[in-house]
Amino acid sequence: MILPSGKRRAQHASEKPYVPMRKTVLVTGGAGFLGSQLCARKLEQGHTVICLDNLQTGRMRNITPLMSHSRFRFVEHDVVRPYQIAGPVHQIFNLACPASPPKYQLDPIHTFKTSVMGAMNALELAREKSAKVFQASTSEIYGDPEISPQPECYRGSVNTFGPRACYDEGKRAAETLFYDYHHRYGVQISIARIFNTYGPFMDPQDGRVVSNFINQALRGEDITVYGSGAQTRSFCYADDLLDAIEALMELNDPSPAPVNLGNPGEFTVLELAEKVCRLTGTGSQVVFRDLPQDDPQQRKPDISTAAAKLGWTPKVLLEDGLQMTIRHFQAEMAEPDQISAAAR
Repeated sequence: MILPSGKRRAQHASEKPYVPMRKTVLVTGGAGFLGSQLCARKLEQGHTVICLDNLQTGRMRNITPLMSHSRFRFVEHDVVRPYQIAGPVHQIFNLACPASPPKYQLDPIHTFKTSVMGAMNALELAREKSAKVFQASTSEIYGDPEISPQPECYRGSVNTFGPRACYDEGKRAAETLFYDYHHRYGVQISIARIFNTYGPFMDPQDGRVVSNFINQALRGEDITVYGSGAQTRSFCYADDLLDAIEALMELNDPSPAPVNLGNPGEFTVLELAEKVCRLTGTGSQVVFRDLPQDDPQQRKPDISTAAAKLGWTPKVLLEDGLQMTIRHFQAEMAEPDQISAAAR
């Protein structure tokens, strides 16, 4: 029993020790960069984990260490199609969707379906199971913002008719579905607008700026910067982000609203490229290419809501996180068929 102050009351000799409830947790997109690490965390906490992924961008190597665990089950399935889960489900983390522009633009119609129909199918399962469901939304819903930092009340500056719209508008529509399922059916929800995140278990070929730069540098190639490199991003290390996602899922909020999660430390893309060059020590040179259409000029989250509601702020400095990520990429290059345990 927990007292209102948050302190546990004294335990009598006749009482059993307090044991946290073991849950069945479904992670869609569970073989992805963040999903696989979330699956591992939930197993470590004693929960049963169902990982659902169509492996479009998720990787089996990310979950191979989990496959022999008695409380882990992998289901290969596309969230665009409805799915059933036998038995109870207590929490659903909806992380299924390509997140890098090169990946989500390969099949923009499927990307949009993944965002919208994937959200609806997760919500329908949550409604059936009386489960709480988390939605991985994105800072991309703010488009190319006209204000910085971006608070949750900012409605964005978006282009509905461009190459990024399949992802941006799909995620915006998913937030609407979450709002309506909560207000119409009482489904318990939480929504995080996730800003740029990086760390081990990223796919070196996924096309995100951090993985691109590290991959190019480790191969001794030129580092490609689009535009002048003056555009800014805010980079959050995966462990910090996952701490916030778990805290948000556990929050009992009767009026849930989207919460920004990210690191407000702002760097130019050129500064990131220079850091990667220095930390890898490979002597790569920076080359410049034309800026893609609708590429945002600024990304910096206002995380005051997360700080107030969750007591959360990111802890990992960019340089420290980059060093850990570089070591992971080096391990993948050295052992292409398996990830060294030391790289975790």
